[in-house]
Amino acid sequence: MHEGYGPIDKIEPFRTPASSLHVNYKHLHYFLQVAEAGSVVRASERLHLSPQTVSGQIQVLEDRLGSALFTKEGRRLVLTDTGRMVQEYARDIFALGAELEAAVREKAQRARALEFRIGVADAVPKAIAYHLIQPALRLSEPVRLVCAEWRLDRLLAELALHRLDLVIADAPVPPEIGVRAYSHRLGASGIAFFAGPGVRQRHPQPFPACLEGAPLLLPGRDSAAGQRLQRWLEGRGLHPQVLGEFDDTALALEFGRRSEGFFTGPSVLADEIAATLDVQPVGLAEGLEEVYYAISVQRRISHPCVAAVTRAAQAIMPPAPLPEARRRRRPSPPPAA
Repeated sequence: MHEGYGPIDKIEPFRTPASSLHVNYKHLHYFLQVAEAGSVVRASERLHLSPQTVSGQIQVLEDRLGSALFTKEGRRLVLTDTGRMVQEYARDIFALGAELEAAVREKAQRARALEFRIGVADAVPKAIAYHLIQPALRLSEPVRLVCAEWRLDRLLAELALHRLDLVIADAPVPPEIGVRAYSHRLGASGIAFFAGPGVRQRHPQPFPACLEGAPLLLPGRDSAAGQRLQRWLEGRGLHPQVLGEFDDTALALEFGRRSEGFFTGPSVLADEIAATLDVQPVGLAEGLEEVYYAISVQRRISHPCVAAVTRAAQAIMPPAPLPEARRRRRPSPPPAA
């Protein structure tokens, strides 16, 4: 007994009016798992709950919303129109929850060195990656850089698990990869061809005729860059001797520096590549460019290091001017009265 009150088990619980109840996020989570799995049984295995429990919780959500979320087609569960709408909202809600978690974690880390976990797709030239990432180390607060290089699909899997803050790639998120992420276009660069002194002496013809029958070092055939270059060569009727295909751009540059063959690099860094490797730019692949993307799980860029990367991209890869026909023309002044 408590003074002034009856027995505790006799105290009436506080009841919230039904009209003011909010959606239970646990129910919404169960619903999203079933919607993504297409089956209560598969979703219950993921959730480590019984199918009866999951079905019961979804029924509570449907009662709360006043609308059916699934309909049966044979043995399959199919979303209703309302269910599809709820699915989109649920995805956004949990994505924002992940952003909130990441933002709180970042704020806690700022008292010590800010960790910046970045992945670089192996097709991205190392010089481009360096110029994009380096400004993050010049922030007013101390930064600890954790940098991984891998295939884009593996990096996106790490990004989805929040083990990376950002991925730099030469392509946006492929539609066939089931990762909810956002591709932010950083900028684009033309493709330049280079040659060491020995290669140029053996193939002195003007560009691009000098590539005919000449040794050539290309990006890997599975990469978007390698496929675009192959199509560019075929479109101009050029048949170089492909000496090697490289997933590692740094290794391709090393072979090129030692005059093993012509090789390519981003035109925005042509002077730097020529000076660093002691090679000669020989020509620009007309009509061909590489576009670079920052891929994050956040719609809005908030991490200070990610913001530094986007600013660096604007500096080294400024947007191209619009063609004259697409520029907004100023209206002509009215005729004088």
